[in-house]
Amino acid sequence: MDQTHWLKIGLELDGKGGASAFRDGEALQGHVPYWAHLDYTRPETEAWMERQAIPAPVISALVAAETRPRASEVAGGTLVYLRGVNLNPGARPEDMIALRMWVGPQGLISTQKRTLLSVESVQTLLEEGQGPTTTGALVAELVDQLIWRMEDVIENLESEVEDCAVMLDESPSTGLTPQLSQLRRRAITLRRYLAPQREALIKLQSEPLFAATEVLLIREASDRLQRLLEDLDAAREHATLLQEEVFSVQNEAINDRMYLLAMISALFLPLGFLTGLFGINVGGLPGVENPMAFWWFCGGLALVSIGVLIWMVTRRWL
Repeated sequence: MDQTHWLKIGLELDGKGGASAFRDGEALQGHVPYWAHLDYTRPETEAWMERQAIPAPVISALVAAETRPRASEVAGGTLVYLRGVNLNPGARPEDMIALRMWVGPQGLISTQKRTLLSVESVQTLLEEGQGPTTTGALVAELVDQLIWRMEDVIENLESEVEDCAVMLDESPSTGLTPQLSQLRRRAITLRRYLAPQREALIKLQSEPLFAATEVLLIREASDRLQRLLEDLDAAREHATLLQEEVFSVQNEAINDRMYLLAMISALFLPLGFLTGLFGINVGGLPGVENPMAFWWFCGGLALVSIGVLIWMVTRRWL
């Protein structure tokens, strides 16, 4: 089906893993499990759901602009908000895409704005005759596909943090600070949606519309999501520790420079005092008439410098 159309997917499940398409204007048959996947930004979507006698609270929920992952009972069905990573070309994976679903008594109505590869994968399975056979199995398969695609994203995030750790070990540099900050922001953004999504999946497992095998699939997806959350937290903490180490290297470099400047200042302090004292333009200065006085004065400054250096070494300042 044309992905630019307001009805992105319109399928009736045959109960054998396949599905047949229905046209835009067709009424949904109550005895046939269906899947209608819509673009909620198009005005035709809301009008079509009204013609199908979808309850008003459900329509409002499916076209809501802002959502957070959750699952709740609405109008005799189950409303589910989930998020999937954005794997579209040129997009940031942490810019997650919302998937809104209402699992009604006879079918599934879902809405989204941007394309989710997980949805396209399930559609392909149905068109090939290898997809889910019931509405509950369809939801479970969508959940499973969403979680599987998150694994590569979080593994890549962990790999990038590990690469930063190797770079920091080989050559400590403050140049890693922006990269580590970006990795931490990505981890925080992902966790913002993954944590409530796990709660939604736990709630979904208790819904009576799912068979035992479907509940098991959702439970396994929930367990994988929990592991991903733990990996995400570990990557974020690792990035934080690396950033603190970078700051420590930076502070140490600054302290070394400040210490060097302090030692130079201490070395030239007595020399500056002497040159200032002998540079005053008044009478009575010793050696004014002696042509060798300048060289004697320079030698005295050298002796003072050597004395100050020896004193610093004995005090272990150098």
